[in-house]
Order: sequence, then C-alpha cells, then structure tokens
Amino acid sequence: MKKIFLVLIFFIFTNSANAETLSKENKDKAWNCVGIYMANYFLPSGESFEYGMKEKSMASVKVWKEYALEIGINEKTWDDGVNKAVDKYYGSKYDEKLTEGCHKFLESTIPNGEDRVKKVAQTLY
Repeated sequence: MKKIFLVLIFFIFTNSANAETLSKENKDKAWNCVGIYMANYFLPSGESFEYGMKEKSMASVKVWKEYALEIGINEKTWDDGVNKAVDKYYGSKYDEKLTEGCHKFLESTIPNGEDRVKKVAQTLY
C-alpha cells in the first residue's frame, strides 16, 4: 500500500511540474506577437519582405496556438485574444525589430520553440 501511495505521489508531482502556464503579461505579449505575425502575412502591397519571413510568421502563429492549447488555455479565450491583436496590427508595415523580438520571445517561452516553428514551416503549402 505504501508503494502505491508513493507511485501516485510521484505521478502527481511529475505532472504538475510539467504543467506550464503563461502569466497574464506573457499571454498578452504572445497575443501581440501573433497579431504582428498575422500582419506580416497580410502585408499591404508595396512592402518589401522575404518570402521565408511570411512562412516563419505563419508557422509561429500555429505553434503559439498549439502551445496555448497544450498548457490548458481555452481555445475560445485564445482565439478572442488573437482576434483583438490581429485587429490592432492588421495593415501595419513590416517591423523587423518587433518581429525578431517576437521570435526570441517564442523561442524562450515555448519548449523547443525554434524547432517546432521550423517543423511547422516545412509543412506549409
């Protein structure tokens, strides 16, 4: 009986140690980054950009959503935040500094974020 109890405790602590969350500040930052990524994808004509930047932006949007769902953020809550951010940034010009800051934030926040983005980018189109 003691062994069963210890095994259960082990699994509880292991699962709770893996349960990650985003603080409200980081969630807002993630939503803003998704808004920036979406604005990058739908750049107005005349903007100069590299095609790979659009792919990386769309892959990053997908990785953020997957991660949000993995850590238990309600899909409707996530989508509502994304919609507000998209409305905020849609139609804005490409800002390399903001975009690179978002990539760094994703890579430091999401475990294996850089690899996940590369993997998703390879499956686009």
